[in-house]
Amino acid sequence: MISQDRTRSSLELLLGISRELATTLDMHAVIARVLELSVANVGAERGSLIVLDANEQPVDAAIVVDGRILSHTVEQLMGTLSHGLAGWVMRNRTPVLLPDTSQDERWMRREDDSNERTGAKSAMCLPLLAREQIVGVLTIVHPEPGVFGEEQLTLLRTISDISGMAVHNAQLYTSLQNAHKRYHELFEDSIDPIFVTSLNGQVLEANRQAANVTGYALDELPSQTMQDLHSVRWDRVGASFERLTGNLTVEYESELKVKGGGKLPVDVYARRVEVDGAPCLQWILRDISERKDLDALREDLSAMIYHDLRSPLANMISSLDILASLLPVEDDDSLQAVFQIATRSTERMQRLISSLLDINRLEAGQPIANRAAVVIDKLVEDSLDAVAPMIENKHLLVVRQLAPDLPPASVDADMIRRVVTNLLDNATKFTPMNGKLRITARLAGDWIEVGVSDSGPGIPAEAREVIFNKFMRLNGERMPKGIGLGLAFCRLAVTSHGGKIWVEDEPGRGSRFLFTLPVAVTA
Repeated sequence: MISQDRTRSSLELLLGISRELATTLDMHAVIARVLELSVANVGAERGSLIVLDANEQPVDAAIVVDGRILSHTVEQLMGTLSHGLAGWVMRNRTPVLLPDTSQDERWMRREDDSNERTGAKSAMCLPLLAREQIVGVLTIVHPEPGVFGEEQLTLLRTISDISGMAVHNAQLYTSLQNAHKRYHELFEDSIDPIFVTSLNGQVLEANRQAANVTGYALDELPSQTMQDLHSVRWDRVGASFERLTGNLTVEYESELKVKGGGKLPVDVYARRVEVDGAPCLQWILRDISERKDLDALREDLSAMIYHDLRSPLANMISSLDILASLLPVEDDDSLQAVFQIATRSTERMQRLISSLLDINRLEAGQPIANRAAVVIDKLVEDSLDAVAPMIENKHLLVVRQLAPDLPPASVDADMIRRVVTNLLDNATKFTPMNGKLRITARLAGDWIEVGVSDSGPGIPAEAREVIFNKFMRLNGERMPKGIGLGLAFCRLAVTSHGGKIWVEDEPGRGSRFLFTLPVAVTA
């Protein structure tokens, strides 16, 4: 009967302890209650609790003495972890009962112990475990030896099991709170407008920058939807935002509608997130006004260059023709060399100006007007002739691998000739002295695949797409300078013919540019 009463009393005690520890998730409150309950229920005088993180590093600590909680810094209790009993328990994950601390070398004397209390004591030290992870070390002390026995150790072990989960839950809550705080700080401090909406696009929350950019007050924005605030690309996000799933971020360009009727060009980044356990949509809208202004400036510059250079260049070409007819060019080698340099330079300027004009036309959606059945071999020969002086100056070996009996291609001959010339010109620039160029052509189904290879430094993988953008140049001491239009023209010219262009590369071993052209249909 006495045993049953004791068992019932113990169960009631543990149930009460469990309920009490479950009432709070605040770490400091959990530490205090664990210490208070442990000390009171085993009849101890004092106790300490050191909380450990996932790497078993101390992150919090406290001491209880005569019912009073003394907050101690982790540094003040580090000694017990490094060369005290608590450290041994942490490393071995094993409870320890010391009837007499003076007889165990693992017990470390505290500096604040009085002379009367430096002798024998009773102590128990237990690991706090949660899901096989140690989350803390609990130490209980009585000023007299032989006070604690197996009964007290068993009780404290059960308390420590309950306490381990309580500490673990407090850690998770603290981590969640810290993460939420960091997110909120990033949310509010972002230079981009950020909106959090329901799954149907209704604004739930917005940061300060969203209010600044849209012109709406923060309390006005929840009355808006993302459909109201910008031009949604339904083809990208889905008719009911159903494409915003998982960790997928959908990107597109749009216009943000500003209060009062204005519009602001933006890049939109939309994805599905969870906020307080509920599924939501997060929208980041990045202002691209400066980029748009810069693009417009570049377009104006391109047009200015074209119009301002075309007329003087025509005069230069006419003047060279007149001089060639008046001077004995063929009889004077030095004079002939000068005329060749001048002629090839004007031809190069013509190609550049024509490419600028074609870029503007093709970007405006104008179709290819001068298609004809063109022999690839002739295009290659003309292109090689255009870059011959550079090839000769660098003593480059040119390898031609053109498949025999290639059918003609359906192309604008002048445009594609400039494509091949541009690629050969780039390959020549990047290839070192005495290097090798290779030009290939083969039939690939209904397409002719043309390739130009160099033996230069190669192109990094991350740059293989952006190099086809206008005004894009690779940086580096060994990289030739230019205005960054050649490859942009090549891509526009090839894709406007229905083909594709790409680069295959191994850095340090050279680059290979390939493009496809449609085969001419024969009757």
